[in-house]
Amino acid sequence: MSDFDAIDSLLDAVGPEAELPPCQVRRELRERARLSKAQVARALGVSPSTLSGWESGRDPAGEIRTKYAYLLDGLNTKLATETATETEAAPAAEQPLTSDTTVTPSSSPDPAQDEDGDDVELLVVPEPCVLCGRPAGQCVAGFAQHLASADCQPTATGASATAPAPPAEQPAAQIPKAPLRTTRPARATERSKGPARHAFQEPSGPVDLIREAVQGALAEHRGDVDAAMARLLKRAIPDAMRLLDETRKGARYDVIAHPWIPDILKKQTARGADQIWEARPKWTRHELPPGQHEVTALDINGAYLSALKTHLPLGQLEHSTGLAHDRRRSGVHLITPPEWEHEAVLPNPIGQRDEPGPLWVTEPTLRLLLRLSGPKHQLCAPPQIHESYTSGATENLLEKFRIALKDARDTAIEQGDTVTLEYVKAMYSKFVSTMGESNYNRELYRPDWMHLIRSQAFANLWLKALKAHDEGLAVVRAMGTDELHVIGDWRRVFVEGRGVTEVKVKDTYDAGEHAGEGE
Repeated sequence: MSDFDAIDSLLDAVGPEAELPPCQVRRELRERARLSKAQVARALGVSPSTLSGWESGRDPAGEIRTKYAYLLDGLNTKLATETATETEAAPAAEQPLTSDTTVTPSSSPDPAQDEDGDDVELLVVPEPCVLCGRPAGQCVAGFAQHLASADCQPTATGASATAPAPPAEQPAAQIPKAPLRTTRPARATERSKGPARHAFQEPSGPVDLIREAVQGALAEHRGDVDAAMARLLKRAIPDAMRLLDETRKGARYDVIAHPWIPDILKKQTARGADQIWEARPKWTRHELPPGQHEVTALDINGAYLSALKTHLPLGQLEHSTGLAHDRRRSGVHLITPPEWEHEAVLPNPIGQRDEPGPLWVTEPTLRLLLRLSGPKHQLCAPPQIHESYTSGATENLLEKFRIALKDARDTAIEQGDTVTLEYVKAMYSKFVSTMGESNYNRELYRPDWMHLIRSQAFANLWLKALKAHDEGLAVVRAMGTDELHVIGDWRRVFVEGRGVTEVKVKDTYDAGEHAGEGE
């Protein structure tokens, strides 16, 4: 191939992006074709949550866009052909039905009416007439029966054989209607082809997905634990997304995987950060009580796993100004934080911040400040809210996902299964860390969720510090999501163990009068 041939080939491959219909049309085409998100996603090689994003306004790019456009065009063509076929058959079904009319079964979904105004449905498969027992091609008010009196004749056998047939001259409109029944018989009509609104969902086994993945990795590497663990950690992100899809089956809300995001949630530079302040604790007490003390460094178990239970915005964030906090919504808020006067014994709930003035914080941080300013604690003044980006929210969006991971974690600890334990930890920690602007997870782009979950973990640690202080312990240090140093009998305050609601000892050390300085 000459250089010019290669260039021509390259130019042929470059063209305009495939056209896609509006997002609402995409979903309508899939539902009219009675295809589930899982079926379409599997055919395109993406996850159902990614498909949800495409049906909510985000567009795919590159080769996958071409495939998606090809699928939608095919569905549109197929459904248009079926509609044209039904339209051609419709005139026959619209003819008035009288005792002299001979009606043949039809598949038209549009019902006619009998002379009393009742809906007449034409059956694809004849069913026994409720009056005479012989096959009837029509259904009136939900019951199969003949409209023409000449057709309504008793069968030779059965209970209906003893009942006299209606006179041949009796008009169809005077045929007595069958009594109402509490249930309607199932029948193979065109009406039954539509997608069920409340279809029964078979119980899923999300924990089984975790167990099967571990067993498969061990089998693939012939029981080599290190190799199997390396394999599992490498695929922790796609496996977490698969688990999320499994736990969202039958859920009330769809996960919008790629919504519009305001600029404050976007990185300012390629290696920089966005404008959201997560209130990460980084605090050490400057002065300890007089005397020598044994300090216990406590490790908070499953901090990010517990933080998955937080108020997450469901849809696209909407801007507002000058409004009071609405607990039914969640997002990020520009606030002027209150003064904190308890630095000597408790960390500032917004973390260590050098510059004063307003800052963008997340929902968990705002709720924590509002709680501390309330009548129960009265530790600070309420924060001043200037503007917000919020959406309707729920605290349970990731609850089934969290419980599946928690159950797998608990079982792994009980059985001493290190492989599963590390795999589960990687799933939830990488799930949180890559849902922002990350090249490792293209299926979910929710930097707002990432900040909210992380700051919820920080808020949870702060509340444990408050609990320790209120119970008479001296709080010495609070760091990150899972490190709390205290002086005193901590076992009367916290339960020791490896569960997500428990704590374990990370270290113990002696501290003197100036131990907090310079650490």
